[in-house]
Amino acid sequence: MDFELPEEYAAITDTVRRIVEAEIKPVIGAYETSGEFPYPVIRKMGDAGLFGATFPESLGGTDAGFFAITAISEEFSRLTPEFGYAMNQQAMTCPFTIFNWGSDAQIERFVPDLIAGRAIGMFALTEPGGGSDAAGAMKTTARRHGDIYRLNGSKQWITFANACDTGLLFAKTDPAAGHAGITAFVVEPKRGRGYRAHPIAMSGLSNCLRSCAVFLEDFEVPVENRLGAEGEGFKIAMNALEYGRLTVAARLTGLAQACLEHSVTYSKERLIRGKPLGEYQMIQQLIADMAVNIPAARALTWRAAWTMETGRPSSRAAAQAKYFAGNAARHAAQAMADIYAGYALADEYPVKKIAAYVNMLTVGEGTPNVQRILLAEDALGIKDTDRHPVRNRARGHLSR
Repeated sequence: MDFELPEEYAAITDTVRRIVEAEIKPVIGAYETSGEFPYPVIRKMGDAGLFGATFPESLGGTDAGFFAITAISEEFSRLTPEFGYAMNQQAMTCPFTIFNWGSDAQIERFVPDLIAGRAIGMFALTEPGGGSDAAGAMKTTARRHGDIYRLNGSKQWITFANACDTGLLFAKTDPAAGHAGITAFVVEPKRGRGYRAHPIAMSGLSNCLRSCAVFLEDFEVPVENRLGAEGEGFKIAMNALEYGRLTVAARLTGLAQACLEHSVTYSKERLIRGKPLGEYQMIQQLIADMAVNIPAARALTWRAAWTMETGRPSSRAAAQAKYFAGNAARHAAQAMADIYAGYALADEYPVKKIAAYVNMLTVGEGTPNVQRILLAEDALGIKDTDRHPVRNRARGHLSR
């Protein structure tokens, strides 16, 4: 099962670098200071086609494919990890799930604005106290009243919730039915009452691109905004997380690559007892391990992209990529901290910032322990990770 990267891979990463240098670095400091959401930057990313790789040109996408979205996600995370958030909210878990499961009317209404950066997305599944059992512990309810649903409850760790125009939100239409009682909705927070989003203080992470606690009080959603049928929400969410793990694995790989690059530069410049730090074997061991782990993580991520690109089952490949990339990034972040030693604590160096994003991403789209369970049960023959039917509208697979 060999695969080759598309010829335009280098051009895609060059576009990301240009956007970062021209549109992000000159303004990000002001946004971080003010805490204002960087709408113009997200729009410029959308205008450059960076969110539309897996969408057809008829919707404003580029149809560049899953390898492209992997390349974009990794490069953004390497250069400016805070904007890696957008790769899920504007390119994968939010718009791609609407594309995958929505009606033609829903797709045409919501997807083009999301991937163009004209609308800000979110994916609201996790709840306070839910942790890795977001669906089983779900308490948010959706009660139908004629042509609307009224939603009540709360969500936690919801990225971009304070800026969201169009998002996915999961609630129980039948609280007694467990997973089978969950339903998915496309929500428009700015169009109605009963929705509040409070940014969560998280030291080390962005002050303008935030994760939030969300509170719903008789928040009304039209019936036509229901995604799929009542009770289909759990499998919609699991399918969404499968594709989200691809971008998260790529982002973790990008963070690990940043750790290696900073560590190599510092090890060449820092002198200890009259010679560069990099000439000491214990430092070389740390760098050697990074230099092996990172391409391995990248290869597993590319393989997950390949399964999606070719319409194959991808749950196993996505879980493997996310799990290994998380381990590689954690190792790289710790190795970089060891190499920088005391200077790892200084804000002028990137060590603390990168470590914060590594810690955040290893939890997102399923903690390491969740991935371990999936992969171990698969290896032991208890549950086939790839047992679910493929649903990938981008490559013509629409089985439920």
